[in-house]
Amino acid sequence: MTSTRDGHRAPARPPEGDTPAATTVWFDFGGVLTPTMAELYALYAEETGISPARLRRAVADVGADLGMHPLAPLELGRISEAEWGARVRAALRARHPGLDLGAARLERFGEQWLGGRGGNPVMAAVVRAVRAAGHPVGLLTNNVPEWEGHRRRITAPAGPFDAVVDSCRVGVRKPDPAVFRIAAAASPTPRHVLVDDLPENCAAAAAAGWRTVCFRDDAQASGDLSALLGIPLPGPGTPPGPGGVTAARPARTP
Repeated sequence: MTSTRDGHRAPARPPEGDTPAATTVWFDFGGVLTPTMAELYALYAEETGISPARLRRAVADVGADLGMHPLAPLELGRISEAEWGARVRAALRARHPGLDLGAARLERFGEQWLGGRGGNPVMAAVVRAVRAAGHPVGLLTNNVPEWEGHRRRITAPAGPFDAVVDSCRVGVRKPDPAVFRIAAAASPTPRHVLVDDLPENCAAAAAAGWRTVCFRDDAQASGDLSALLGIPLPGPGTPPGPGGVTAARPARTP
């Protein structure tokens, strides 16, 4: 499903009055508008006792059993979060029989992965500044049906998006070239930039003719996007916006 303002269908062509320089800037959700993946894994490990390496391996085992990318069954909506979590639990028990899983709510994984987490206040400010400069903003995400409420809460400080393309709604996920065609059809402009933390997604977007900003940390991503669009954008230390909190996040190591 593609939508505008998180609810209405997006125009496939630029609206009347759209400027030739207007560019739709598409933001990834996980790792860009949320804390980084490293931060999320570390928080999850602290709460559950499951190390990032063990969790990644179990998730990969589930994907391999289904003949898919590790997260594809969940992000394409092929199985429910509850079934996926039960499979991850079984994979963890198979590899680590003595591992205590009592604190892990794997069948409701999103509650621990995203529940109670704040967003990235710097990138939320960047989204608002891009929109204020006259560029439409989109959300292009590999996401999970059961996590929709978390996604809406975490992205709320960024304000409304002109278009949303969600893997579990459209049936394809980044870096599949088809997802970029779907996003382009939903976009109010013919030009596109993707801000994403995974190099393979940025490479696929570039192959589709998009410009890209491969997110490493807030300062780098804001600076690179500012240079691409030719507009000033906020960086670390930005005052909070609506519903936001001031937080200068550490740079992520490659």
